[in-house]
Amino acid sequence: MAKKKVKSEIVNQTKLADDIFSMTIKNKEMADEAVPGQFLALYTADPSKLLPRPISICDVNKQKGTIRMVYRVAGGGTKEFSELKSGDMIDVMGPLGNGYEINAEEPILMGGGIGIPPMLYLAKTLSEKGVAKGNINVILGFRDKTFLVDDFKKYATVHIATDLGTVGFKGNVIDLVKEENIKGDMIFACGPTPMLKGVKKFAFLEDVPAQISLEEKMACGIGACLACVCKTAETDEHFHTNTRRVCKDGPVFYAEEVEL
Repeated sequence: MAKKKVKSEIVNQTKLADDIFSMTIKNKEMADEAVPGQFLALYTADPSKLLPRPISICDVNKQKGTIRMVYRVAGGGTKEFSELKSGDMIDVMGPLGNGYEINAEEPILMGGGIGIPPMLYLAKTLSEKGVAKGNINVILGFRDKTFLVDDFKKYATVHIATDLGTVGFKGNVIDLVKEENIKGDMIFACGPTPMLKGVKKFAFLEDVPAQISLEEKMACGIGACLACVCKTAETDEHFHTNTRRVCKDGPVFYAEEVEL
């Protein structure tokens, strides 16, 4: 079914850290459909900004019909979003993209920077599907200041790495996993491309499957414009090229499917 832009009410919005905001919207239909790894396309009220901003789903409350997003202010569009208040309306389309395949008993979740928020809904879903808290290892990579850590602790064992060593382990998420000898049967990851390259290499060396969510600049968000293609190992059946659309075919891929 084709997605359409709809108005949704903002339930609340809070500032979590420097330029990091948490926004919750109410949309029962979207909440019922959403799965971990998907994203929403948010539209600004500025007519000069035609393209939506893709923001990952951080959490979902299907009973209340709400979806939470945690995002970084990176330009005029997200700056506008950060100034919205409870009760305001916003145009939203989604949920978009695919999601993670929930197929692990000892999952390792790796999130870096603004790739951390979608890991929360994944951790929650794994917990709801019966994976024990002690079997879910979440590795969070920050530059210096942390956010969402207490939320993750409800569902998983949390490990923190910071570039500057201000909190937890000094280094990146791969270094932390090696240092603490964390093992699992599936890696789930979301973060900047250099981190995902490291995850792919680590997964190959450890012979562990990995699902990675790619971060790409998007335009339409529905696979029509081909602005967010990535290189793939196999030829795409639709376009007959070694490319896939991150917004439509992704953003989640198995690591061996894509070239980083």
